[in-house]
This record gives sequence, C-alpha cells and structure tokens, in this order.
Amino acid sequence: MLQCGLKAAGVMRSRRKCRLRVHSQLKRRRHRRRMRHERINTRKTMLIESSPDDDLVNLEVLDEETIITHLQKRYEELQIYTYVGDILIALNPFQGLSIYSPQFSKLYHGAKRSDNPPHIFATADAAYQGMVTFCKDQCIIISGESGAGKTESAHLIVQHLTFLGKANNRTLREKILQVNPLVEAFGNACTAINDNSSRFGKYLEMKFTPTGAVMGAKISEYLLEKSRVIKQATGEKNFHIFYYIYAGLYHQESLKKYRLPEKTAPRYIDSANGKVMQDIVSSKLYEEQFDAIQDCFRIIGFSEEEVNSVYRILAAILNTGNIEFTSITSQHQTDKSEVPNSEALENAAALLCIGPEELQEALTSHCVVTRGETIIRTNTVDKATDVRDAMSKALYGRLFSWIVNRINALLQSDTNICASESGMNVGILDIFGFENFKKNSFEQLCINIANEQIQFYFNQHIFALEQIEYQSEGVDASLVEYEDNRPILDMFLQKPMGLLSLLDEESRFPQATDQTLVDKFEDNLRYKYFWRPKRVELSFGIQHYAGKVLYDVNGFLEKNRDTLPADIVVVLRTSENKLLQQLFSSPLTKTGNLATSRARVTAASRSLPPQLSTGRSKSLKYLLKVDTMEMMRHPEETTNMRRQTVASYFRYSLMDLLSKMVVGTPHFVRCIKPNDDRQALRFSKDRVLVQLRYTGILETVNIRRQGYSHRITFSEFVNRYYYLAFRAHQMPESSMENTVAILQRAKLNNWVLGKTKVFLKYYHVEQLNLLLREVMARVVVLQAYTKGWLGARRYRREKGKRNHGAIIIQSAWRGYVARQNLKQIKQEREKAAVRIQSAYRGHRVRQDYRHARQPSSSSPSSAWEDTPQRTDSDYQILKEVASISGDRQREVDSKEKSSADMSVVKTSGHRDRAVHRKQGPAVKVLQRAPRRRGQQPKLLNSPEDSLYYNQLNRTLDYQGSKRKPRKLGLFQCARQIKLLDGEDEYYKLLSAVESIPEEDFSSSPPPPPPRPGPAPASPLSRGALVSQS
Repeated sequence: MLQCGLKAAGVMRSRRKCRLRVHSQLKRRRHRRRMRHERINTRKTMLIESSPDDDLVNLEVLDEETIITHLQKRYEELQIYTYVGDILIALNPFQGLSIYSPQFSKLYHGAKRSDNPPHIFATADAAYQGMVTFCKDQCIIISGESGAGKTESAHLIVQHLTFLGKANNRTLREKILQVNPLVEAFGNACTAINDNSSRFGKYLEMKFTPTGAVMGAKISEYLLEKSRVIKQATGEKNFHIFYYIYAGLYHQESLKKYRLPEKTAPRYIDSANGKVMQDIVSSKLYEEQFDAIQDCFRIIGFSEEEVNSVYRILAAILNTGNIEFTSITSQHQTDKSEVPNSEALENAAALLCIGPEELQEALTSHCVVTRGETIIRTNTVDKATDVRDAMSKALYGRLFSWIVNRINALLQSDTNICASESGMNVGILDIFGFENFKKNSFEQLCINIANEQIQFYFNQHIFALEQIEYQSEGVDASLVEYEDNRPILDMFLQKPMGLLSLLDEESRFPQATDQTLVDKFEDNLRYKYFWRPKRVELSFGIQHYAGKVLYDVNGFLEKNRDTLPADIVVVLRTSENKLLQQLFSSPLTKTGNLATSRARVTAASRSLPPQLSTGRSKSLKYLLKVDTMEMMRHPEETTNMRRQTVASYFRYSLMDLLSKMVVGTPHFVRCIKPNDDRQALRFSKDRVLVQLRYTGILETVNIRRQGYSHRITFSEFVNRYYYLAFRAHQMPESSMENTVAILQRAKLNNWVLGKTKVFLKYYHVEQLNLLLREVMARVVVLQAYTKGWLGARRYRREKGKRNHGAIIIQSAWRGYVARQNLKQIKQEREKAAVRIQSAYRGHRVRQDYRHARQPSSSSPSSAWEDTPQRTDSDYQILKEVASISGDRQREVDSKEKSSADMSVVKTSGHRDRAVHRKQGPAVKVLQRAPRRRGQQPKLLNSPEDSLYYNQLNRTLDYQGSKRKPRKLGLFQCARQIKLLDGEDEYYKLLSAVESIPEEDFSSSPPPPPPRPGPAPASPLSRGALVSQS
C-alpha cells in the first residue's frame, strides 16, 4: 500500500510538472506572437523604411548627377530626409506628412541612427544624447533659402526636444511649444517667395538639467526688418500680427474700441489691389490665428492688461500711418507742414495716451540745441512723413523686443530645480534664408551677409578646422577643396574699408546721398566679388556664395540711420500707458534690442526732468525751451549723428550670434527648396543643383567619406569610454595604449591615431555611445538590484523592529486587561460571598427564632395585643432564647477570633448592668423620638427591651470588629438607610405601649413575638443584614 501511494504521488508530481512546462511554453509562444504583431503594426504605420541609401556617403559613385538622381527618387517616395554623414538634408515637401506624431518621437528616442530612416527627430535626438552623455552644450544650425522649410524644421526640433526633456511641470512644456507661434506672428511676413518668411533672426536656447529634464528657455532676436511696417514691396504683406488683430477685432466687433476703421484698411496694411479688407472679413484663417495668438499670450503668462496694451500700441501704429500732412506757406515760413484731418491724429494720440497737440507738434517741428540755446524748427511734409514712419518703426521694434524679453522672463529656469551654472543648453538657430528678389534693398543685403557668416561657420567646422588638425597631428588624409567665402566676409566686415564701415561713414555726413554712397563703394571696394552694372543708376552687384545679387541703393542711407527724433521720445515718455513708458525709458543694447537689466519704469516722472513731471498743461514749445539733452535719459536717442546705426547693430548681432554658436557642438540641417512654385511632389533638378553647389554638399560628402569628423584627445577619450575595456573601479592612464585597447575592445575599424588625438569617423562615435549606453544600462540594472536588496533588508529590519514593538505593546495591554479582569472577578466574588453570608446568617437567625417560638401556644398577634401582663414563665423563655443565641454566637466567635468575642461579651455585660441600674420607678413614656443604630435609648419600658437591646448590641459589636470598613456605594447606602428606618419603626411600636411598673417586673410575661410582616419581623436579622451588606 505504501509503495502504491508513493508511485501515485510521483505520477501526480510528474503530471503537474509537465502541465506547468506546457503552460510556460504556450505563454512564451503567445508573448512572441504578440511582440511580432507589435513590430508588424509599427512598421505598417511607418511611411518609410530604412535602407543603405539613406546616407549619401554610402553611394559608390559620387558626382552631381548621381546625387541629384538619388535625391529625386527619394523625394518622389516622400522620403524628404537624407543623411550626408552626420549632416541632414531636408527637402520641403510643400504638404503635410504624418511622420511627426508622438509615436515617431518614441521611435527615434535613444535609437541607433541606422535602425530608422533619416528624420529631423534623429538630429534632435543626437543633440540631446550628446548633451546628456558628454555634458556639453549643443547647437543645431538650420540654413537654407527663404521658403526651404527652416521655420517648420525648428518647430519640429523644439517639439522633439520638449518630448525628450519630459519636464515634470507640464505648464512649462506647453509654454515652450507656444513660443515659436507667438514670436513668428510678430516677426514673420508673407513675401513673394514664401508665405511665412522669417524677417528676423532667432536663436532659441532650451535649458536642461544635468539629468536631461527641460527647465526653461531663452530666445534671442536679431535684426528685425522694421522697415516692413511702413512699406512693403509689390506682392508682399506686412507682419502677420496686423492682419490677425484686425480680423479678430472685426469679428469681435471691437474695432471702435481701438479706433480702427471698418470699411477701409489702414495705409500700412493696404495693398495695391485693395482686397485687404475683403480678405480680413472673409478669411477664417486670420480669425483662427487671432484666437491662437490669444491662447499663446494666456498660456505663456501674459496678463490681460499687458495684452490690451500690446493691442493698443498695434492699433496706434495703424492709425499713425493714416496721418497725412500738407504744406502751408506763411509770411516768415515757407516750408511748414500741418495735419489737415485730425481724426487719425486724435485716434493715435488717444491709443498712445498722449495729447494730440503735443503729438502734432512733435511731428511737424523739431528742436536743435546749439550753444545752450534751443531752436525750434518746422518740418517739411517729407520730413514730417519720415518722422511719422520713424515713430511707427520705433514703436513696433521696441514692442517686439519687449515681447521677447517678457517671454524670457516667463520661461526663465527655476533656480530651485537646478542652478543656471550647472545647466546645459541646446541652441536652435532659425535665421532668415538667402534672398534674391527682383529688387533687393538694404534689408536683403543684411540678410545675405548673415547667411555668408553662417556658411563660413559651416566651412570652418566641416573643412578648414578638420584639415588643419590633420596637418598638426601628422595624419595622412587627402585634402578636400572647397569654396572659402572668407574674402567676401572681409569685404563686408573689415574696418575701416569694409562695405559696412563705408556705409556708416557716409551716413554721418548730413549732405550725403545715395549717389555719393555708390561712388564711395566703387572707389574703395577693389574686390572681384563687387561690381557696378552699367546703365543702371544707384545699384551695385555682389557675387555671394549662393550666386550674384543686384542691390538697389535707393534709401540705403536713410534706412541705415534709422533716426528717431528726440521730440518723439519726449512725447512718448509722457504717456500714461505704463508699457509705452517702459518701451522708451529702457536703453538699447549694442544689438539694437531693448535692454532687460533695468527695472520696469512705472511713472513718467522717473524718465523726465522736474519741468515735465507737473503735467501736460503747458505747451510743448514751452517745455522744449528746457535743454533737450537734459530731458534725454540716453544720449544715443538724440539727433546726434554719431549714434548707433543699423549697420553697427548688425555687426554686433553677428558677433553675439557667433559667440553663442561656437560654445556648443554643432549639428547642421540643410533645407532645400525643390521648386520655386511651392508645388508638392515637383522636383526641379536645376533649382536643387544650384542649392547643392553653393551649400557645398558634394564637398561635404567627400570629406565625410575620406575624413574624420571627430577628433578627441587621448585623455578625454579614455576618461569617457574606459568602461568599455576596464573595470569601473580602475582609473587607467590617459595613454595611447589604453586608447587602442578601448578601440579594439569595441571592435572598431578605420580609425587613426595622431600625436595627441584619436581620429574617428562620424559613425564611430555613435557606435561607441551605443556600447557605452549598454554598459551603463547593465550598471543601472545592477544598481537597481543592489538597491532593491538593500531596501528589502532595511525593510525587513524595520519590520522586525516594528513587530517586536507591537509584541511589547500587545503584552503590556494584555497584562493590563488581565489585571482588570482579575480585579473585577475578585469584586464579583466578594459581593457574592457577602450575599451568601448575609443570606445564611439571616437563615440561621430565623431558624433559631422559630425554635424559640415553638413552646408558646398562642399566636403572636393575640399574645401581643390581648395580654395586659406578662408572667414569669414568659420572662424565663426570653432568657432561655437569649442564652441560646448568645451561646451560638460565642461558638462562632471562638472559631474566628477569641479576643473580639471577649470584648463583645464584656461590653455587652457592662451595657446590661448599666441598663438595669438606670431602671427605677415606673415612668410612663408617651412618645419616643426615632433613634439611629448604636444610640442608647433613654428609657426602657420593660426587661424585654433591655434583653433585646443587649442582644442587638452584642451582634453589632461583633460584626463591626470582625469586618473591615469599606466604602459603600450609592445603592448600598440607600439600602442601609432603609434597614435603619425599619429599626426605627420597631422602636416606635415599643413607644406606643405603656411602661410596666417595676414591682411587676418579675411577674410580667415575656413580650410576644412580632407580627409577621416586613416591618417588625426579626429585628436581629435585620441588624445582621445591615452589618454584612
């Protein structure tokens, strides 16, 4: 039987193991099938797949025709991104693609570049991983022509970096995503070749903690095209915000609030065809954009008062453009201007919160200070028009700078999270692209010089610096020829004979004209890149890196001067609008932007002399008698011709931009425009080839194939990657041998060692980073298990302590409860014992009393009531009863305590003698007062009374000496009082009987027994009950 049972148990155990094995296999199979389906679904959602042709470096044949054909084939398949080593080429698809969802952000997060197709997210991820891994700032430079897709690329990079940052503060992420739409509404405009062209340079710095969490952002703006506010070329428009706000206020029926006309468009936004109002009324795009701008203001953190002030200033600019001037002649002044229609003037003055008379005087006259005297001169119509336009440009330029500074203040990094010094940045440069229009003016010249500088930085980083290090380190590498644009930059920027320096010099001469400027250029610029066309007046040509551009010099001097009269500044500083006060009370930086270091000015008296702080009751001419230089807070805002020019602002802006770019490791994105008609899926080979040539893509492919893009010193390389070949606790020396050991352990090829550096291909660094990331992941796993084990041990220790403490508390509580229960049981037992004793003693007394009554034949009631005299036999019976009860009581006393019994007997004897001595002649007692227990009665009517009293006292004295005193509760006290009252009733009955004469004492019969009932029955037993209870 035992063997059969063991065999059955073994069979059951084997079946159970087999069942578990089959279950685990099915589970693994389902898991494998589910993972395979997930990969298939992911691939199905992908519109593109990775292939070896994703990188132009992998092409067997490298020439222009092969590259163009390859790019066209990919573009037709909607593969708009292509790698050139670590550089990304992006072709504008001119349509929306569904490859920018959060699913793609997850796909490119921390992935190997060759695992996925080329994407803008891969470039952003490479910059982010480089920042976190190497703790260095990064810079993403987006370049290309106008309309090539630079702005949209910048949006996508910010989107992916915000996803990678994963800030705990969700509001901060939303704010950063709203920065670009808001700034572009004020800084972008529609041009002839681009509907959303950037008319300023933007450098966005996203700030991260050392762990990679985004904690803030900062935006820098450069060279806003302010001249677009007052005039646009044919087929172009003003800045987007004017159309957005006009359409939004029109649909909200708030145009009257901001004093804007409803039927005719203001002059600054009116076009030649006159269809602006029709577009504003009918287009839903403007209205939707206005709502989006309001949401941007709200999400970023602007207050309603600030937004209202911004709208008022924008409306004031539009009303200022409607101010017209006419010339008048008088006896003494022939060139004087006035405002014939004061409606636009009053509207602008009301929106700016200034007086209309003061504004008119500032527009139509100006003051000149000579030798301490102030001379007021009138302005001609042209001069007044220039002053009006200068005020509009100053208002918009300073407002744009204030918005940027306000955004930076609302997005500044939180010092509680991380100090600003320990944080890292990823910079994104989105600058206006290279432009070549039919008519190119001063703005196009500045834009193209900025693009020349960006191209020079690209050449320096990709070609020049790399080849210089080859020679210094003794590395045998073939040199790649490239087009260096340093001579062109020298022609523009060098001092004192550069083009910008000559422009500033000519701008300082009051009598200089545009013709003298062109002549000066021709005389001093002896470069092959400069020429002056024949038969074309007021123009010159420049051979840029991207091609030849012909510039129209008309208006160069006036645009470069950008003069803002002091009279306008004084009037605007007296405004009651706090924002307007701040705009014209803060100084300008060297880059032409509004300074942020000064505190906010909240009162006009802070920026004006005492003469102007009393109000505007006096006329402006009287106020201008004060020294104008005294009223100016900033000397550069006067009419002094040595003030900063636009060219000087531009020069400092380039210097500031380059200083920020050089700090970080660059990542390049080259945007290509496939056609000029902005049509989807149309690829113009000639147009693309021109862009590839001047951007140097072919040379870049060659140098990325032959050269080494990463050059790292031995010490930095060993310190960074020693985990791959050495143990974590080892600190190897920074030598060439250890560098080689690490490279061999990583199984890398085609690397070169120099004198102090190791030269790596662009893909080597990616492979090393992936290996290092795997090692770090294993270390993190080990740390996690170790920390888990330590935490579990710590938890068990704490849990043991808590259990021990709980046991101690439980033990103490249980002991307390047991003692309370024991005390309660003792009390209940004592109470029960007292009741038992009381009942038993009462039973004994009653039994003794019944035995004593048996000899008497008559009933107790008749003997008590009818017998007038008591006989000697009755007295004898009472004596016998008393002696019997006394003998029994003494027997009990002798068993428990003999001494107490003796004291009781003696005391009772003395009491008996005392009672007999006091009894004298018979006295009739009419009434006895109720007495308490233990109180001696004054007179005893009969011997029976004395006998009963003595017997009662003996019992009470014995019980009092035997039991300990104890406290009585409320119920026991009430019971005691009730029994004592019963004893008093007994004495009342005794008092009702007449006293017996002394001579008849011997012959008097014994007292009859009491009536049956609760009151007189067994007074002795009542005494026993009282004493025991």
